[in-house]
Amino acid sequence: MKNIQTTSLRVANNQLLILDQQALPQQQNWLNAQSTEQLVDHILQLRVRGAPLIGLSASLLLALQAEQGMPLAQLGASMQALSASRPTAVNLMNNLARMHQAMQQTDFVSAMSIQALRLIDEDKQLCEGIAQAGLARVTPNSRLLTHCNTGGLATAGVGTALGVIRRAHEAGLIKQVWVDETRPLLQGGRLTAWELGELTIPYQLICDSMAASLMAKGEVDAVWVGADRIAANGDVANKIGTYSLAVLAKFHGIPFYVAAPSTTHDPACPNGDAIVIEQRADQEVTGVTGSFGAVQWAPIDAKVYNPAFDVTPASLISGWVLDTGVVTPAQVAAGFFQPSK
Repeated sequence: MKNIQTTSLRVANNQLLILDQQALPQQQNWLNAQSTEQLVDHILQLRVRGAPLIGLSASLLLALQAEQGMPLAQLGASMQALSASRPTAVNLMNNLARMHQAMQQTDFVSAMSIQALRLIDEDKQLCEGIAQAGLARVTPNSRLLTHCNTGGLATAGVGTALGVIRRAHEAGLIKQVWVDETRPLLQGGRLTAWELGELTIPYQLICDSMAASLMAKGEVDAVWVGADRIAANGDVANKIGTYSLAVLAKFHGIPFYVAAPSTTHDPACPNGDAIVIEQRADQEVTGVTGSFGAVQWAPIDAKVYNPAFDVTPASLISGWVLDTGVVTPAQVAAGFFQPSK
């Protein structure tokens, strides 16, 4: 396979490397992902994260395993293990379905390599399409609030919600970006803040609980978030804390936009109640672990509720910004989840 370089994925000398997103921003470590077990562990530990990036990394590994001579039966087992690693993100399932089709070809080795590379190129195009569609929704001197991380770290391209912000900044439309820290794993504080700094986009980091006071003071013009899965009726599963922001934005009369590739829409999923929500380890809430070590601040025996995602009802969303255009609430209410031409 040819060499590949994105913000957080590399293929070099037929080896898959991932940028450790748990070590950022203090350290930029590239880790090997040569086996299914390694990549699953990276995904579970959020060293690899972001719905598009998870799907792309899994596709690349399968293609490389095929090139290295892994038999079809073993490739199938590898695909099943990767599929089970993050159940909420639909991109992983979509990408693996494409790779499974490639496995059915007579020359499956070549077909899988071509498919994995095509998925990388498609993701870059999807990101650019989202950014261009969202640009029209950003007003001059905007003060935007975003949650979790939706930039180049989470995709192969410029990102989803953060891709819109990046292109809006380049167009001179951004005054300020408010960055939620995104508890409990601080993807906003560690990753989005780092990306915005690298892009020289003006930002301020806030605790998640500070968003309401900013909105009440009129300091937020719009909220932009990503999505891990969009149900047929427009309900959205995204990083925990997204639903809270949508409720706050609705109360304060602030537009709330979801930016995601059209492949994130899952017509087979009727509504948010049908989305499987991943429950994560207690230790993520009772303390913190990072490049600095580990700290425990809660009682050892504290009982924890730690869903990785929540569901935002379609009724709270101002627009679904896709690579194909913007889907409006009126279209969703009419049962037609397609952007206007």
